[in-house]
Amino acid sequence: MAFYRKNIGGLHQMMRIVVGLAAAAAALIWLAAPISYLAAMMGVALVLSGLFGYCPTCAVTGMGRRS
Repeated sequence: MAFYRKNIGGLHQMMRIVVGLAAAAAALIWLAAPISYLAAMMGVALVLSGLFGYCPTCAVTGMGRRS
């Protein structure tokens, strides 16, 4: 039993994964050390929300898939 209900669709999930990986990689390559880790963590958060199909911000605002 899942503790959450998916609230983003397949295309949205795929885009979050791709953009999150690109953002994390770009942050680690082009930014200075302290800020790069923060930016990379934000990219990883996008990847995780894409993998799980759940976005807490979309859930709070009521956006997302209607099922």
